[in-house]
Amino acid sequence: VQLQASGGGLVQAGGSLRLSCAASGRTFSNYAMSWFRQAPGKEREFVSVISWTGGTIYFADSVKGRFTISRDNAKNTVYLQMNSLKPEDTAVYYCAASIGVAPAEYDYWGQGTLVTVSS
Repeated sequence: VQLQASGGGLVQAGGSLRLSCAASGRTFSNYAMSWFRQAPGKEREFVSVISWTGGTIYFADSVKGRFTISRDNAKNTVYLQMNSLKPEDTAVYYCAASIGVAPAEYDYWGQGTLVTVSS
């Protein structure tokens, strides 16, 4: 599976962005899909995960209530809708594929898309 993240950009605080992660390969629907982010000078952190059925979803506390995650297995794509963005959401966002929503490791990573939130 190859992952391609897109949708990042510059937005003012309070604005919205929708990130997409498109997967190649026929087994996309077998994988849970996660979003991570890494801000400048900080470690990569978990943002959200959605199970392969879409029935299990988790968010980091820092984004709960502002971000939503969804997937379209027919389009091999997972989405991260980000609303009420804050400057502290500025980071490179990465998507990742794994077997299960809480894996010990992730099987595939996308290349990242930059989100910049101005105050």
